[in-house]
Amino acid sequence: MKQIGSSNEAIFESSHIKENISLDDLVRDFIIVRERTLDLFKPLKIEDTVIQSHTFGSPPNWHLAHVSWFFHKILERYGRITQVIGDPINLEYLNSYYQKFGNILPKVERGKFPRPTVEQTLRYRAFIDESVVLFLREVQQKQLDQQIEKQQLDNLKYDILLGIQHEMQHQELMIYDFQHYFQRFVDVEDNYKPLMVKSRPSKPRIILPQSVSVSDNDKAKSQVDTSSMVSIDCGIYELGFHGKGFCYDNELPENKTYIQQYELDKFPVTNEDYITFINDDGYHNYKYWLADGWDQVQENGWESPLYWEQSEKRSTGQQNRWIKKDFRGLYEINPREPVVNISYYEADAYATWAGKRLPSEAEWEKAACWNDDLKKKTLYPWGDHRPDPYIHANLLESYIWAPSEIGRYPDGISFYGCHQMIGDVWEWTSSEYTLYPGFRSKFSEYTDKWSINQKVLRGGSFATPSGQIRNSYRNYFKPHERLPFAGFRCARYV
Repeated sequence: MKQIGSSNEAIFESSHIKENISLDDLVRDFIIVRERTLDLFKPLKIEDTVIQSHTFGSPPNWHLAHVSWFFHKILERYGRITQVIGDPINLEYLNSYYQKFGNILPKVERGKFPRPTVEQTLRYRAFIDESVVLFLREVQQKQLDQQIEKQQLDNLKYDILLGIQHEMQHQELMIYDFQHYFQRFVDVEDNYKPLMVKSRPSKPRIILPQSVSVSDNDKAKSQVDTSSMVSIDCGIYELGFHGKGFCYDNELPENKTYIQQYELDKFPVTNEDYITFINDDGYHNYKYWLADGWDQVQENGWESPLYWEQSEKRSTGQQNRWIKKDFRGLYEINPREPVVNISYYEADAYATWAGKRLPSEAEWEKAACWNDDLKKKTLYPWGDHRPDPYIHANLLESYIWAPSEIGRYPDGISFYGCHQMIGDVWEWTSSEYTLYPGFRSKFSEYTDKWSINQKVLRGGSFATPSGQIRNSYRNYFKPHERLPFAGFRCARYV
């Protein structure tokens, strides 16, 4: 495993915030995303690439081939290739859920079909890579010769950017799958070993409760106050993407919503906070749970977040301590990290137990976006400049492979003083995933058909590429799902 403290590795220039991205930029970003997917794939043994360990996920080899198939369909849209030359493969295996493209292999069956083979997949990717770059260079020449209309060029740029963003989404999904697959092996050496691991940022800035005197309490100096909340005024807020350049169609159009005055946690709920809920019989008291959530607890035997175990089950010699295996190996739960791999139901139950609630997505976004001094929204909590994955937020390019302790990114706080709203863990909101008033699809069956029975999450995780995330990004999962790297923070009305 390569240990790196800092790196000159190329990262995305946040193409989604550029109004007039060039074709050179598109080629660069395309190459970067394709290489990074292969870097995530390379540590796997061939036997691990075709396993589907959970119905939520997919075999890594399928991810690798599917994202190439997506670019294949974009090329076909512009009259390019219709079939793979030299080594044809059954492309029906790679259609995820697009009815418009014909037959679909059911998601739960992807692991039953170890085809295309890994060798075929890699050849297919190379073929698509060459085809996309060649196509973009030809379009660039047409642009120079003024042989392509602006609207056609804009549509093409959007579709290629969508393909790049789509592949970044699958990079994160692959990492979910790695975590689930490898955690099942007791041997800590039998684990996913990333090509790159970076050191963590320096110690967090000290943030003390107002009641604590720095001079009187040396012990408190090393602590971050997890109970503190910020107050945010009521009023009309315009929800959605505000900027120029790429965003998903479900982030548009901006729409007005009224927000009551509320308070929001400065930090995501930590493992320490959540253990208190567990120890207070949180998983055995129906009063905290929504009806569907309580059914999940009973049917699945939930006693803690996904991947957590009591230490005696692993024979570590320590009793009554929570441990888990993740990309760092087998270790005792760090109380200062945000809790992760929990469902919406668990987040909601905790909030009820704590006398609070989950924020709506409008409340979450205002706390992340709005700068009252500037009287405007920003793309990120800290402003409009792209994330630095070492200074602002713990994202994929931070290569930490786990949530960071709270308070580690003081340069990434929002105007209102909320920490780690970008990166570390996705945050469940109370909002149903619906399409904004006036929504218009830019790529049918991508974001539109899923606006039912899902909850909105915001903010990204430690596995989210930095070129993808922004304050207005709307993720969505079903409320029982626990494989995503999701946590939460609480709100309450004033």
